[in-house]
Amino acid sequence: MERLSGNATMSDLKPGDDSSSGPNPAMSIDKLFPALLECFGIILCGYAAGRTSIITSTQAKGLGNFVSKFALPALLFKNMVLLDFGNVIWSFLWSVLVAKVTVFFIVCVLTLLVTHKDTRFSKAGLFSIFATQSNDFALGYPIVEALYKNTHPDYLQYIYLVAPISLMVLNPIGFAFCEVQKRQAEQGQQQSKLHVVGVVVLQVLRNPIVFMVVIGIASHFLLGQKIPPFMEEFVDGLANSFGGAALFYLGLTMVGQLKKLTKSTLVALILLITAKLLVMPLICRGMVEILDNGNISSLNHTSLSNYAFLYGVFPTAPSVAIYAAHYNMELQVVTSGMVIGTFLSAPIMYVSAWLLTIPWMDSKLLASALQNVSFNISIVSLFALVWCVAVSIMSKKYCRLPHMLAVNLFVAQLGVCIGMIAWNFVVVKDNFIGQILTFTLLYGSLYSTYIWPGLIALSLFLIKRDEELNVQPGFIIIAGWGMPVLAMSILLLVGKKMPDTIDSAFFFGTAQLVCTSVVLSVGIAVAGISLALLSRGAHDYQTLEQETLNGTTEDLGADNIIQARCTIEPPSIEDDFRRNCQGCECNSASVQSNVVKRSSVKNTSSVQSGECESFCDSSHCLLVEEEQKLQTTERQIARHVLLCLLLTVSLLANLSSCLWWLFSNIPGRLYLELQFFCAVVNFGQGFISFGIFGLDKNLIILPFKKRCGQRSIAETFLGNEMVLWLQTVGLASDQGEALLYGSRLLEGGVIHHITHNYGFLDDTLHYRFTENMTNN
Repeated sequence: MERLSGNATMSDLKPGDDSSSGPNPAMSIDKLFPALLECFGIILCGYAAGRTSIITSTQAKGLGNFVSKFALPALLFKNMVLLDFGNVIWSFLWSVLVAKVTVFFIVCVLTLLVTHKDTRFSKAGLFSIFATQSNDFALGYPIVEALYKNTHPDYLQYIYLVAPISLMVLNPIGFAFCEVQKRQAEQGQQQSKLHVVGVVVLQVLRNPIVFMVVIGIASHFLLGQKIPPFMEEFVDGLANSFGGAALFYLGLTMVGQLKKLTKSTLVALILLITAKLLVMPLICRGMVEILDNGNISSLNHTSLSNYAFLYGVFPTAPSVAIYAAHYNMELQVVTSGMVIGTFLSAPIMYVSAWLLTIPWMDSKLLASALQNVSFNISIVSLFALVWCVAVSIMSKKYCRLPHMLAVNLFVAQLGVCIGMIAWNFVVVKDNFIGQILTFTLLYGSLYSTYIWPGLIALSLFLIKRDEELNVQPGFIIIAGWGMPVLAMSILLLVGKKMPDTIDSAFFFGTAQLVCTSVVLSVGIAVAGISLALLSRGAHDYQTLEQETLNGTTEDLGADNIIQARCTIEPPSIEDDFRRNCQGCECNSASVQSNVVKRSSVKNTSSVQSGECESFCDSSHCLLVEEEQKLQTTERQIARHVLLCLLLTVSLLANLSSCLWWLFSNIPGRLYLELQFFCAVVNFGQGFISFGIFGLDKNLIILPFKKRCGQRSIAETFLGNEMVLWLQTVGLASDQGEALLYGSRLLEGGVIHHITHNYGFLDDTLHYRFTENMTNN
């Protein structure tokens, strides 16, 4: 099989190897979409019930207790008793065990290496659990049932066999890390190591899920693989209530979780979701390929490896959020990651299953489809990158570090898009020189995009350490372009052009894959080490962001009200304020009379005072001076870190694709899915760059908002501030009750929205007390 090249016949892929064109397909794809619709429909119903406060968070806890302490233990007990161990392929179980232990170990070690000692152990424990504990029963089982019930019904019982790996083996290790962190935080209480072990063991044994697994296995042998008739209906009733209730509760737990997502948690969140939805399925499949080699049936072997991949895509279980809440550690990352991971897993599972069941297409059609996807994405990405380069030039950031290096990355990404657009026309012509020149532009630029994220991360670390980059930027720029040129030169010298190929990724065959793997490895190594050092140097990514934002106004969400702001400081600097505000159209008297006395339910940053009624157009205004200062000094380190991180994740996907082909005789259809993903991230890098740097605040956002003329409203407060205040003072026990309380105040005429267009919502909407209430 020649990858996706034009001369490939795909004849090496026998029907028994990885095809569903035969009479016995490996799975039933026609039932997958209804199963996904059922699962995610119930989840959305739960979310809607929580969002509209039909069921408050306090009430949801009761449903959660029923699901976790009654329904799920009964379900596990029933299936442990009925398990047929005679039909178990134990190599599959060991493969999943090795995969989970591997991912757990990788996440744990990396977290211990890059995080600060104050939060090191809690993050290592909870993040490792997050990456390995799947939502096997509520979401995984219905999907496996839809796919394999008619073809491989024995696969269903593996869900109950692999779940205890996390519950009884890995989770206790994570709990131990959390207990160690808890002990360090409670410095006044000296606890022995034996005490920590005892607490962890007791916590595991007290878990009804673990307890019923043990009881179920014992009953399996004592009761002869059959539940006694007198308790069968009772157990069935509890077990059957689990599915819908668990999915509905999952929706309830998602309410308000994305609001907890901040820039400081975004880095950890991206890495964890990558580990769960990309690394875990790849390792699961790889372990089955290695450990299940003795399987006599190649069809069953391939089906098992595909099943392992799908199992790895299952999102994180909501119980991980319960663990985080119990220890009061890393709740923002875990809850936000659970929501995002759940909804990202749906399209991945569907596309994966679809590719595994369709009849294998002709290689030329596949190569043509991949070429069209790359071409179309390159056209759109080209415009996004031209915009990014224009913004960098107009804002004069291109001459300052690290923006200077980012502009080089944008240029390399531009070269990739131009090269792919040109390749689409050159490859169909019999013009060897034109193909070589176009390929050199395309892959020279692509190799450069593999190197630049690491170099940008390295420069960020050097800047963070010494404030000023001691190494001349010219050396970094030479390395960013020199290494790809060197790699291309070697490839052109030793590579051999494949005949009749239209796939640029396989133009020089295996030699090109080896060269690409080496460049990717170098880029990943430099980026990974630099980001790790940068994280340790800043103690935490949160600390890094805080220090970055102290000198910049990156946070677009912070500017809810954009107008010239002359802030009244304490009396000792009032004179300075008045002098500096003389440049505005408003004078000090008008400022005094137009002070915004914003009634706030918080005693912190929500109070806004001393705002000018009109815009400040003078160049002497404090706001204008501050903006000019920011334009010349801001480095936007947090945004550069995010750019490097996202691109490094794409490098991991590309490296997985190369290694998959190099070490697998028959890559299979899941490899095709990975290839399409790599095409999207390679030629769609412009979307990432545009999303992070395309909307420059000082050049685009602020002028646009000023034109909109948004003004501050006197004596107002935000809806989400009041929701928090009502809970703080004890008038409401949770968010739902606070919403109901605020709604009653609005219906009773005590408060109203400033435009009377909205009811009371937990959002950044402005409300005020009615005039009668303020007069009283």
